[in-house]
Amino acid sequence: MKKFTEEDLILYLYKECSPAMEKAVDEALEEGDIELTEKLSVLERSIRQLDQLKMKSPSKLSIKTIMDHARSVIRKK
Repeated sequence: MKKFTEEDLILYLYKECSPAMEKAVDEALEEGDIELTEKLSVLERSIRQLDQLKMKSPSKLSIKTIMDHARSVIRKK
């Protein structure tokens, strides 16, 4: 059975992989690849958990520090 990278599986779950990759994953799942099924399950759960996180904006001080640094780098060029 073909080995899929984590990146392959993430692309598959987000429906951003090539048709050939989608077909290969689907076929492996149909063949009963338990390891693949478990990996996909873990990734799906992780995606759901990430989607539920409430994102906080960085502090104004952090933004100012980053922007000041960026300006200083640009001036040096």
